Amino acid sequence: MVGSSIKAVSADRKTREAMIGGLLLDYGFLTRDTIGESRCSRPIDLLCIGNRKKQVLFSAAYHGMEWITTLIMLRFVDELCFSVMTGKSMCGIKVGAFLNQRGLAVLPCVNPDGVEIQINGLQSAGEYRDIVMRACDGDTSHWQANAAGVDINHNFSAGWDRLKKMELENGIYFPAPTRYGGEFPESEPESRAIASYCRTGNITHALAFHSQGEEIYWDFGSYHDSEALKMAKIMSHSSGYRVSEPEGLACGGGFKDWFTEKFRRPAFTIEVGLGENPLPVEDIDKIYSKIREMLILAVVL
Repeated sequence: MVGSSIKAVSADRKTREAMIGGLLLDYGFLTRDTIGESRCSRPIDLLCIGNRKKQVLFSAAYHGMEWITTLIMLRFVDELCFSVMTGKSMCGIKVGAFLNQRGLAVLPCVNPDGVEIQINGLQSAGEYRDIVMRACDGDTSHWQANAAGVDINHNFSAGWDRLKKMELENGIYFPAPTRYGGEFPESEPESRAIASYCRTGNITHALAFHSQGEEIYWDFGSYHDSEALKMAKIMSHSSGYRVSEPEGLACGGGFKDWFTEKFRRPAFTIEVGLGENPLPVEDIDKIYSKIREMLILAVVL
């Protein structure tokens, strides 16, 4: 189990490798694949438990400053796998048999370059160093985008034209630390990788984890499915998070928006924690304890 190593000060690649390696050693039934690579050729890892033909998808760290969501995902994978291995319940639910019917797929870090740049600075951008330098004047402490200055959660096709118009109205014309959606939908290898995985048709519903706000977003455009709303309310009741609607530049272009529009299936954006990004790693225990039941419910709903 990696619970003790959650106390790590960040979620950079070295830390993730150590944590994921520990999980794979502890749980022989946990599998690791790579669904693609980032701009800087960093792998985008996929961890799977249970049925691979029918899955719930959890994804995290779309934004550089939101790397705490990676640590939360790995803690949940650890606890879930321990529950399966021992036969013990989580929140009164025994998940082992259920996962044979519908598995869980976890992308702990969708934007590995953005996380690395935010934590370790310009040198982590490799051949894109000049782009990052121009975009932030060398200060990467508030970096959210990938190495090319594209916000991964603005790079999906849902509401693209409207979102691009709002970007221009807000003076966002070029690669930037945040909210620049790129030249066209799925222009980035990170967004293409997760979209391609979803196009396999194996995903029943999806959760994208961000920070912060303690909110749950569930609908988009004409998608107002009653079952999705019911699921959102169950998760809200469990966690105390609010069921909300995004505003302004937070509307459109995101993974959750694209998934619901493309597949007409439930998808949710979960904004974990409260405070200012990057949330301090010391907040993990408090955040995780508040959403632990919600996470397991999201798997079995």
